[in-house]
Amino acid sequence: MNTTILLIEDDPDICDLVAIYLRKEGFRVDIATNAEQGLNLFQRSAYDLLISDIMLPGMDGMKLVQTIRSQTDIPIIFLTSKKGPQDIVAGLNIGGDDYVTKPFEPEVLVARVQAGLRRHRSARERTDIGSADIWRDGWLTVHKKRLEVSVDNKPIALPAKELQLLIHLLDHPKQVFSVGQLYERIWSLNGVSDERTVMVHIHNLRKKIEQDPANPKYIVTIRGFGYKFGDGKLK
Repeated sequence: MNTTILLIEDDPDICDLVAIYLRKEGFRVDIATNAEQGLNLFQRSAYDLLISDIMLPGMDGMKLVQTIRSQTDIPIIFLTSKKGPQDIVAGLNIGGDDYVTKPFEPEVLVARVQAGLRRHRSARERTDIGSADIWRDGWLTVHKKRLEVSVDNKPIALPAKELQLLIHLLDHPKQVFSVGQLYERIWSLNGVSDERTVMVHIHNLRKKIEQDPANPKYIVTIRGFGYKFGDGKLK
């Protein structure tokens, strides 16, 4: 396995513990102990996934992830002692795909890493999604093979999980999915459903693709059940 993970964490004991467990699974792990060092490593090498603390020396992890997210769609997992709801929402809002709080079980972190990589690779390797490669109406265009999205004829960048949510719902336009089902299918963590994670990603996706996010046309809420793809037209 040539999968390479960048770990940005200033606690040497946590670095050693995480690296041991990840390397045991065959991953290559590069370690940075502050944000600036991590950003330098990221810009010099190709990584498949990032794990980052939030409270780092110098530039904090939120600003770091914002910078990295603007340049890549790789899965990003926060590993932090900041566990308040507002911290989790902020981390997901700025481009994180998952959020693990300290103290943590190393096996759970490894499972989340594997799930994030699996979903990301699945999205990248798709060659025939649904009944057509391109979905469009007068406002939204989704090129499934290229994993490209345009709104009002302007390309937009979507983090991996938002793109996976959009394509999954688009591929099942008449099906309603519960929050738990979406979490299982996109994050691949059976039995660890996190409603906040799904709802934050849905909220962010609506802000980017809907003409009126308060009255969504594409990502429609079915109260008491979940979400479905709305009334765009396949052409």
